[in-house]
Amino acid sequence: MWKIDPWTVYSNVGDAAVTLPVAIVCAIWIAKTDLRLALRWALTLSLGMLPVGASKIVYYAWDISLPLAHFRVISGHTMLSTAVWAVALALQLKWWRLPAFPGIAAGLLLGALTGASRVHGHSHSVAEVLVGWVIGMIAATVFLRTALQVEYKPVRPVWSTFALLAVSTLAYGHTAPFQDLIEENSAALKENTPSLVCALSRVRSRVHS
Repeated sequence: MWKIDPWTVYSNVGDAAVTLPVAIVCAIWIAKTDLRLALRWALTLSLGMLPVGASKIVYYAWDISLPLAHFRVISGHTMLSTAVWAVALALQLKWWRLPAFPGIAAGLLLGALTGASRVHGHSHSVAEVLVGWVIGMIAATVFLRTALQVEYKPVRPVWSTFALLAVSTLAYGHTAPFQDLIEENSAALKENTPSLVCALSRVRSRVHS
């Protein structure tokens, strides 16, 4: 008998292969009303992803971690799941002329469940998913403070909901290769660090001369 593992589901819905297409769908629908707001969404999410990527590069290239807190890298699954689903679900409810708060709460809960699934699967520690959840929550909050005040152009919300369901269904089960790329290139980055430092020093010397 076919059995669904809920931990796998929670982990999959937080993968960048799912959350980034969902974020793009949201940006497209937002852009129909305000292009600058759509760009703000892209910038906010990118800023949230920045510390996640930086922590992975620092760990895999130079093995820098916090052993006492069992902290190596920030959970990208948790961060993206929290930020993207909180925004996506809140906006869907707003476009249906419903209160956005249940969508925000559901997104934050889904992000927490994604984090729990990463701990359950021994991919991350509690500290790593907690930091990811906080960053995702901050990103969603910062964006929604503006986005929920906007009067969107009247569109049939059924189309945005259909697009969200279609994209998330098609993307579900796929895995984004970002971490693999970081791991594969970390050795080269570590080897080239001395030459990069020297190059920066030469540039700095020329600027001051």
